[in-house]
Amino acid sequence: MADRILVTRSSMPSMEEYLEEVAPLWESHWLTNMGVEHRKLEEGLRDYLGVENVALFTNGHSALECVLEALGLPAGGEVITTPFTFASTTHAIVRKGLTPVFADVRTDDYTIDPESVERLVTPRTCAIVPVHVYGNLCDVDAIQRIADEHGLRVVYDAAHAFGVERDGVSAAAFGDASMFSFHATKVFNTIEGGAVCFRDASLYPVLNQWKNFGITGPEDVEYVGGNAKMNEFCAAMGVCNLRHVDEEIARRARVEARYRERLGGVAGVGLVEPQPGVRANHAYMPVVFGDAFGATRDEVFDALDRAGVGARKYFYPLVSDYACYRSVYSSERTPVARDVASRVLTLPMYADLAIEDVDRICDVVIAVGKEAR
Repeated sequence: MADRILVTRSSMPSMEEYLEEVAPLWESHWLTNMGVEHRKLEEGLRDYLGVENVALFTNGHSALECVLEALGLPAGGEVITTPFTFASTTHAIVRKGLTPVFADVRTDDYTIDPESVERLVTPRTCAIVPVHVYGNLCDVDAIQRIADEHGLRVVYDAAHAFGVERDGVSAAAFGDASMFSFHATKVFNTIEGGAVCFRDASLYPVLNQWKNFGITGPEDVEYVGGNAKMNEFCAAMGVCNLRHVDEEIARRARVEARYRERLGGVAGVGLVEPQPGVRANHAYMPVVFGDAFGATRDEVFDALDRAGVGARKYFYPLVSDYACYRSVYSSERTPVARDVASRVLTLPMYADLAIEDVDRICDVVIAVGKEAR
């Protein structure tokens, strides 16, 4: 069997570039607590994302928890979100003492459906946490209209949307805040890390205090904060990777183009159409299998596994079907999300994926469908 193809692979600079970036740390011995590399990365992200306010964190989950805390949302308040997401989105809401309310998703791009959101607004609703799924942008205009009408905060889970723009405006610029994950598997990574981009500049010191135990001065601790500071080595990886991220996205685009060429005309294979006016980041390659394909998603998954190809049922199951939530929530209330979750498979996608490996993957997928029919 040929070498196994993993579902993703981390992008990295050359060893020489990274060592050159971190070498001064051996002189300064400043390894954390918002040092030179931390400040350099924040500045670089502000420039790249076209926003004025960025705060770095040790990971995206902590970033999301921290901004929900910093916005002062009322304890027990309802937060409308999507069940078609990674566990972190909902966990952050719950861990901050808020109550998630699940809206359904749209059939074309699997992002939260604004009509479903609007139906769920109650006097207890305090915020909306939509997710840019697979890097597909939510209907940000409709969501903002609902938020303005009802006086709600909007915090985007933009973990998948680094580098995505609509009509030249970064995904980081929408809502009150946007959280990004810089985990090793993301389009842009800092090994582990995350960030919040936000409108209100007065949040910057608050976010930095929350992520540093709530310390506000040498002898003062005003908040029950945590420890979520990005260290200098992770920041340095981000500084290096940011120099190459556009090239990485371009290479991902070539991989996606080949997938679309091979799978676009196959009966029963559903691919998300590119969004008008959107510069995509090609973060994921989701495929939704319909009845016309002849085989189920699980049969394709198993065939790929036997062929040495890693794929992922992403997102399955829905968050509302997790053991920790299903006694409270029912996925029957979000039928579109439940249906997509039962049929979606994300195929391997990363900048270094060879075109011949894409063909190998597509050959397996197509063969499964033909055999079933």
